[in-house]
Amino acid sequence: MNHELTTSLSKDNANVSKPYSQVHLKRAGKKLLLILPDNEPKEANKDWIELLQDLKYCLNHHKGTWTPATPVHLLVENRLLDSRQFHNIGEALEAAELKLTRVFTSRRQTAITAATAGYSVEQETTQRELFTTEIAKPGNLTEPLYVKTTVRSGVVIRHPGSIIIRGDVNPGGEVIADGDIIIWGHLRGVAHAGAKGNPECCIMALRMQPTQLRIGEAVARPPGEIQEVFEAEVAYLTTEGIRLKSALNFNKTHTFTAKDQGWTHKNSSNLA
Repeated sequence: MNHELTTSLSKDNANVSKPYSQVHLKRAGKKLLLILPDNEPKEANKDWIELLQDLKYCLNHHKGTWTPATPVHLLVENRLLDSRQFHNIGEALEAAELKLTRVFTSRRQTAITAATAGYSVEQETTQRELFTTEIAKPGNLTEPLYVKTTVRSGVVIRHPGSIIIRGDVNPGGEVIADGDIIIWGHLRGVAHAGAKGNPECCIMALRMQPTQLRIGEAVARPPGEIQEVFEAEVAYLTTEGIRLKSALNFNKTHTFTAKDQGWTHKNSSNLA
């Protein structure tokens, strides 16, 4: 199925000395894709001022071709964006009755800044991977993403490696990692580790009260009544599904076996 209808963005103003080709706006179903160039200019501040002007021109020129509050996904690839620039983009979109909801980037610092600002984030290595369903080989992961923020309802953070969050994951929030997930706080939303099919990945949180846990292809939901456990716990995959256990000394007492595609207790083979 075709992803988008390309919106023409060429500027025919005779006073402009260069073609308007930096910002691209594409329709993808019920959302819009806003694509910024990933080049790193020598004069970054001047480039950003011109880029922001181009963005505002584009939005004003095409205003009325979308319904109010249409969600926008921002694709920035390798471009570095700081909190001020995200604020500028958000204001420009809000003025055009659009809402920035998700950011796609291959740059770690941009992903951290976007997540801290409260946007859903997907860190990918290339733009091509944004629309692919190919399964990555286990172990082929990027470096961990470390974020100091609270993942609020409606926010999704995705990373092709492990994710470490210093903060809570609220109900309605979602964390998806191709590697492990470590929540240095209260997990009350959705966590999906080993998202590309790696059953060896684990999920750890200081307080584990998730809406849903997923490891690889396995899914687990909490029971009707959740006991209050005031210690760090780890969720891991066994041959019987996802299990929870105290995180204390987990790696010393458990081992992953490729044959069973799950974790087992190291002393289980000695039990009669």
